[in-house]
Amino acid sequence: MAGTASPDGVLFLHGIARRSASLARMEHAFQAQGYATLNLDYPARTAALADLASLVAPAMAAFAARVSHVHVVTHSMGGLVARALLTRQRPDNLGRVVMLAPPNGGSEVADRLHGMAAYRRFFGPAGAELTTRRDASLAALLGTVDYPLGVIAGDRTLYPVESWLMLPRPNDGRVSVQRTRVAGMSAHVTLHTSHGLMMWNTRVIREALHFVRNGRFLGPDARTPEECP
Repeated sequence: MAGTASPDGVLFLHGIARRSASLARMEHAFQAQGYATLNLDYPARTAALADLASLVAPAMAAFAARVSHVHVVTHSMGGLVARALLTRQRPDNLGRVVMLAPPNGGSEVADRLHGMAAYRRFFGPAGAELTTRRDASLAALLGTVDYPLGVIAGDRTLYPVESWLMLPRPNDGRVSVQRTRVAGMSAHVTLHTSHGLMMWNTRVIREALHFVRNGRFLGPDARTPEECP
C-alpha cells in the first residue's frame, strides 16, 4: 500500500560452529512482533573475520535499504563479525545491537587450543582470532563500540573441563562473563544459561526483544562506570 511505513528489520549472525537455523527460534520471536528479518548463513569456519564481514556486507546493505532501521542480533563469534561489519560499512539507519555470549575480549579456551592442528582445521582462520591476545590490526578491525549495544552473558556450563580448567568463573563453558564485556556497551546482563543453548532460552529471547525495542534490558543491569557511558 502506498505510504505504508517500512518495518524495522533485524539481521541475525550465528556463531562459528553454527548455522542460521541455530537462531531460528529467536528469529521467529522477532517476526511475531512485526520485525522483518534476515538470518544469514555464512562460512564461519573457513574465513577470517575481515573476510566474513566483507561477505555479509552486501546482504546487510540490501536489507538495510528496505527497512526503517536495521538492528543486529548475534551469537558468539557473530558478535565479532558484527563489530567488523559495523566498523567498515555501518548503515545510516543502524538501530540497536544485541550480542549473546560474544568473545569481545577473546576466550582463554582459544588461548589453550588454537595451537593444536585439530582446532585449526575445525575452526579455521577466524578460530585463531578468538584468543585473548590481539594485535593492532585485529583491534582496528573490531573498532570502537559507539552504537547502542546490549550484551547478554551466560553463567551456566555444559563443558566442565573448559569451565573448571581453562576459564575464569563465572563462565558459560566457552567465554567468561568478564570477557563478554566491551568498552562502550550500553547495557550488560548475565543470565543462568549456557553458551550453546542460550539462543533458544525464553528469557534470553525476551531480553533481546526488550533491548531492541527500548535500549535497555528487563533484568538487573550489570553496567559499570568504566564500561558504559
